[in-house]
Amino acid sequence: MTTPSEPGDGRLDPGLSAIMSERRRLTNLAYRLLGSLADAEDVVQETYARWYAMSRQQQEGIESPGAWLTRVAGRICLDLLGSARARRESYVGEWIPEPLPERTEWISGRCGGTTADPADRVTLDESVNMAFLVVLDSMTPAERVAFILHDVFRYSFAEVAEIVGRTPAACRQLASSARRRIHASRAPAAPAAQRAGIVRAFKQAWAAKDIDALIGLLDPDATATGDGGGLVSAVLRPIEGAERIARFFADRTSAVPKATILECTVNGQPGLVAQLDGVTVSVLAFDVAGDRIKRIWAVLNPDKLRPWTAG
Repeated sequence: MTTPSEPGDGRLDPGLSAIMSERRRLTNLAYRLLGSLADAEDVVQETYARWYAMSRQQQEGIESPGAWLTRVAGRICLDLLGSARARRESYVGEWIPEPLPERTEWISGRCGGTTADPADRVTLDESVNMAFLVVLDSMTPAERVAFILHDVFRYSFAEVAEIVGRTPAACRQLASSARRRIHASRAPAAPAAQRAGIVRAFKQAWAAKDIDALIGLLDPDATATGDGGGLVSAVLRPIEGAERIARFFADRTSAVPKATILECTVNGQPGLVAQLDGVTVSVLAFDVAGDRIKRIWAVLNPDKLRPWTAG
C-alpha cells in the first residue's frame, strides 16, 4: 500500500502539503460528527487512503481536493452514525462522547498527558463541550451532519446536500431542526470563572464527603451519567436528583479512598479527573447553569480515556 509520502508512481507529489494540511480540519469535523477521537482518526485515515488509491491523473482532475476530502469524510461519518445506532443497542450502560484534555494541561502532564497532543488536532471551542456533544448525539445522522457542516463549519447547503444526499432545501430543514434542539437544551451559561469555582467547590465537598455541601451545589433536578462501556463498573442508568447524586459521590469516595481528584479542562470546560496511582480512571464533565450543576457526565470506559492515559 502506498503512503502519502510515497505516491504510487514514485514521483514527488507537488500537492502533498496542501492535501495533508487538511488533516486537522477533517479531524475536527469527524470528532464533532462522531463524538470519538479514535473514530475520527479512523475516518481521516480512510479518507486519505481513498485519495491515494486514485491515480495521479484522477487526483489532478479534482478541482478542489479539500472539498473532495470533506465530502468523503462526511459520507464516511454519515454511514458510521447510521451503524452506530445499531451498535449502541448492545452497548453496556450509557454512551458518553469521548472527553478531550486541554492543550497546556496535556503538555505539562498536569492531568496525565502524553507526547501526542489531541488538542493539536481538535480545536476546543463551544461546539465540543460535553453538553453540546450529548445533544448532537440525540439527533438523526442527517440532522447532525447538516447542522455541523453548515452551522459550525460554514458550508453552503448546496455543499451539504452533496454529502447528505438530499436537496439543499431538505438540508436547510435538517439544520433548522437540529438548531431548535440545541437552543431548547441550553440554559443560560454561567461565566467561566464561576463555572470553575463551582466545579472546584464540588471537588472539595466530594473529597470531604460533605453531602449537604454537594446538595447545595447541585440543581434539585440534576442528573449524573456514567459510562463504563461494560469494561469497568459504572451505574447503568443516570442518577437523578441532587440528594441521590450527592450520596452516590460520597459513597464513591469511601469505596476508592486512594483516588486523587484533579481539576482539569474537559472539552474546553472546567472538569475533574480521578486518578489511581497516577493513572486516569475517570473524567468528569459538568453542565453548570447559574450557580448550580445541572448535569454530570463521568467517563470511566478505558477505551475512551486513551488521550488521558496513554504514554
